[in-house]
Formats: sequence, structure tokens, C-alpha cells
Amino acid sequence: MAAEDDGLFALPTTDAPPPAEPVPTSAPLAARMRPRTLAEVVGQAHLLRPGAPLRRLAEGGEAASVLLYGPPGTGKTTLARLLADVAPRHFVALSALSSGVKELRDVMNDARHRRARQNRQTVLFIDEVHRFSKTQQDALLGAVEDRLVLLVAATTENPSFSVVTPLLSRLLVLQLKSLSEDEVRELLRRAVKDERGLGGAVTLSPEAEDALVRLAAGDARSALTALEASADGVTDTGGTVVDVASVERAVAETSVRYDRQGDQHHDVVSAFIKSIRGSDPDAALHYLARMLVAGEDPRFIARRLVVHASEDVGLADPTALQAAVAAAQTVQLIGMPEARLALAQATVHLSTAPKSNTVITAIDEAMADVRAGAVGEIPAHLRYGRYAGARELGNAIGYRYPHRTPEGVLEQQYPPDELVGKDYYRPTQHGGERVLHERLGKLRRAVRGEER
Repeated sequence: MAAEDDGLFALPTTDAPPPAEPVPTSAPLAARMRPRTLAEVVGQAHLLRPGAPLRRLAEGGEAASVLLYGPPGTGKTTLARLLADVAPRHFVALSALSSGVKELRDVMNDARHRRARQNRQTVLFIDEVHRFSKTQQDALLGAVEDRLVLLVAATTENPSFSVVTPLLSRLLVLQLKSLSEDEVRELLRRAVKDERGLGGAVTLSPEAEDALVRLAAGDARSALTALEASADGVTDTGGTVVDVASVERAVAETSVRYDRQGDQHHDVVSAFIKSIRGSDPDAALHYLARMLVAGEDPRFIARRLVVHASEDVGLADPTALQAAVAAAQTVQLIGMPEARLALAQATVHLSTAPKSNTVITAIDEAMADVRAGAVGEIPAHLRYGRYAGARELGNAIGYRYPHRTPEGVLEQQYPPDELVGKDYYRPTQHGGERVLHERLGKLRRAVRGEER
């Protein structure tokens, strides 16, 4: 089998599981340490416990087609490859990048003949299935529906965004989790001692182990890659101890797990906005930093800040929208990296501002009423009256000009009859809205004639 680690590979089909071929010593450490049996798999205990769907499939029992969904380095490809050892099933793997509808149909035809002639089921593994087009995903529906194949699909992206609904409804979605710190430690220690790994050529100091665990962020492949780079740097100079300094020399910067089109994108943005809404500027700056380091478009971040300024701050701090718009303009005029300062300033401003969602509540309630048919006739005195025949229709007759009164406010009906007395905007007692709360009450009483 191929030893590639990025999951985009095409394995040869196998009529009988071949003997496991030793991985070349020149292969990356992560490839050399790939589990050969379920017993060697670290993590994902919730999927591999006795009776779990994935374990039944791996042990040759009946199981539904499954979708393995989780971040990189959690074992999706490893688990799928272990299915190749299951007999009497026939195992096929396709590349999501190089395979099309024709290749899928060829697999289906072969699976149909194999089932009819040999009574053998085909397991079809497709890694990064979200890279398939809608047409390619649709081509799988019939075969999955009647179990012509048991599909084992894998993706790093949230399937709700990346897999078509008809296919998703036919799959059992199994979510893989990032490895815990203890699980990453277990992998590191095994790799240091195992003959397939470093074979005891180096030792790992506790502080270096802590650093590697932190850098891995739950990604087994990242942990082993960083360990290998650190160990190579040590042995090249005749040393035998991997310490923090050697880790820092080998790993310049932690890889930020963030896909601008995928699940991590949505999760980080969601956490960013919720941290601002929750008035935690430190957490908000953390998520802002994650987006910026990962290369997120700063214009996207600026747009979210502008929206948030009205959605969650509103008139509790009227300057919040100005700050967000100024940050967006700075992004356009100056660009990165200097624009990060304006984005950070706006983030802190919105995080520490008094909060109110009355603006979004007001417009959403008003739009809901309009959609429900609560429109009514515009009062005649408010209609446009500057055209021939307008006065004959009653337009603009009786309109009272507010500026002719000392207060600039007078009694007059503005909404349609059906909406008289309807309050959409209900200011809070937070920040600037505290003053508005009192003033708006007076305005409504004056306009509605409730105050003489």
C-alpha cells in the first residue's frame, strides 16, 4: 500500500489482504509509526469500543456506510486503511482529486460483478470526500442505498457544509476528536522507543515533551513531524537529548488549524463574535490572532465587525459602528500587516462597549410583520403629493410639519392603522440607550397623543 500521509492517494484493489509491507526507513516518522492494528490506534475510543459501528466494520461484521469527520491528524486515513485487512471484503480506495464519475462507475460495476459471482462485498474508501463535486457525490447514492458498496468516506470539513444532503442522509456520521494531551504524549513516547521510530537514539526531556504536546494541538501527525525534525537537529550535531531549545530551533511557528472554507473557519469566527458579544476582549483578541496568523482575509474580519457593531452593540454605544467602519476603511487603505492594529482596536472597542441587540430585534420584528401581511394602507397625509391629481386623491392633505412647533414634535399618525401603537424598538438601560429609553418614551407619548 502507498505510504503517503496526506490522504489523497489511490490504493490498489486487493482480492486478499497482502502481507504488511515494512515502511522504508527513509519514510517520515508519522508514516513509519502508522498503526498496523486497531490495538495500536491511540485515541478515538468512542468509535472503537466493542459494538461500535466502526469496530464492527473493522472486525468484518455488518455495518452501515460511514463518514469519518474530524480535524487532520486524528486517524481517519489510518482507520480506513485498517479496513483493508478485513476479509472476505474487497477493499478499494479512490483519490478525491484524480477520480471522476467514470472511475466511480467502474468501481460500482466491479462491485456488482463481485457480489454476484463471489458473494463478496466491496468497501470503498474515499478520503476528503468534500472535494468531490455534487455530481460525483450523487453518483454514489444508488450504490450506498442498496449496499452494493460499504462507503467509508473521510473529510476534515463539516459535512453539513460540504456533503450533499441525499448522500449525508445515507451515511452514519462518526466524528473523530483531536487527541488529548495524554494521548499525544503516548504517541511521542512510543515513537522515541519503537524500532520503527527513533529506536531509542534520542531521549526526550519533560520540558521538550510539553512543548511538542502544546505545538501539536491534538494532531498526531504534527506531533510526530515536529519530534522527527527536533531529533534530526540533535543527532546531526552528535547529541542525544531533545530539549526545548532543539524543539524551538526545529519548529519556528505552530501550524494554525484553520481552513478558510471549512469547519474551523466557521468555529473560529463564531467564537470570535461570541467573545465580543460576551464582553471578553482577551478571548476576542485570541480568535482575531488565530484568523490573522492563518491568513484569513482581513476584509472578511472587518465586515463581521461592522455587522456586529449594529447587531450586538447598537445604540448602547453609537460610536461602535464608527469604529468598525473606520477599521474596515483602514483595511482597504493600508492593508496588512498594519491593518491588524485597527482590527484589534475595533475588536477591543466592541468587546468593552455596553451591549444591546435592540436594533436587530427591532428590524427583524418589523420585517416579520411585513412578511406576515401586516402592511396596511399608508396614511393619506403621509403620501407623496407633488404631482398632478395628487390632492384629488387626498395625498398629503392634513400633514403637519413638526418643525413649526418649538419642540419639533407633534401629535400625528405615522404607521398604518393596523400598526398604531406597535413598538419595535425597545431600548435597554445599557450605555447610551439609558438616555434613549427615557427620551423615546416622551416622544411616543407626544406623537401618539398620549400626553397633552
